[in-house]
Amino acid sequence: MKIRALLVVALCLSAWSCSKGGETVYQGYVEGEFVYVASQLAGRLDELPVARGSRVRPGDPLFTLEHDLEQQSVDRAEANLKKAQDTVNDLKKGLRPEEIDQILARIAQSEAQLALNKLEMDRRAALLATGAVAREEYDQSRTAYLNAKGGLADFRAQLATGKLGSRIDQILAAQAQARSAQADLDQARWYLDQKLQNSTLDAQVFDLIHYKGEWVQAGSPVVKLLPPANVKVRFFIPETDLGKVSVGQPVTVRCDGCPKPFTGTVSFIFPQAEYTPPVIYSQDFRAKLVFMVEARFDAQTAQALKPGQPVDVLPQNAPKGSNS
Repeated sequence: MKIRALLVVALCLSAWSCSKGGETVYQGYVEGEFVYVASQLAGRLDELPVARGSRVRPGDPLFTLEHDLEQQSVDRAEANLKKAQDTVNDLKKGLRPEEIDQILARIAQSEAQLALNKLEMDRRAALLATGAVAREEYDQSRTAYLNAKGGLADFRAQLATGKLGSRIDQILAAQAQARSAQADLDQARWYLDQKLQNSTLDAQVFDLIHYKGEWVQAGSPVVKLLPPANVKVRFFIPETDLGKVSVGQPVTVRCDGCPKPFTGTVSFIFPQAEYTPPVIYSQDFRAKLVFMVEARFDAQTAQALKPGQPVDVLPQNAPKGSNS
């Protein structure tokens, strides 16, 4: 901020613009809006695969903090989720095939026993009609038949129930447990991801703030990135020239050592003067008021610019219908 203030004052004390071959050229400088990448967790810096000046793309690893504890939490959460999901699936399936086969065998035995009891009951009924047997014997055979019939009905009900899953409330409870296990896994993975920081931008590694082996506090930046979209030129125009520049207007920028001028677009005009003399305004002092203007560029051009680099800016004709 001090450097910026000194630069603004220097620009104010010097000529606001200069004329070259009839062109009005304004002075400015390149500025970058940096992205500081940090972890919300503290830890030892174990891996730092990037270097100053290198370029990274989304998904490229930036740095890794120690994460043994977080990895164990993920492994445990995955195991708990697998167990909860297996419980839900088991409750939906009902009995195992082997248990179903056992019930089917009991049904077959009951059917045979029921057929035998019916024959015995019918025989005793015929004998009872001739008086060959007592009423008590017939009643015993009829009771045996009814018991066999009831036993068969019971086994058939067990088969029908066995083919169904568990009760709906048990399944819902198991599903809720599975959702809870999934939430625990998501949380564990988030903590692990905080220790494994990857780039989310296409950017240049502008600076490294920590180095491998250092202890990094939670929230402390490790890598400083500069995306091309965050590179801009700031230049200053006097109050008397404010109407010559508008948002969306193309500008030509020149710099020392640049092989050729490049073109940008005015993206923002500060609504407040950067420099105001500590005196009552007059016609003479109004000319000393300057407004800061920002211009941005395409990604290829932005990659060639360096923050702090001084430049000269030449506004081109303003597009029709643009407003300052």
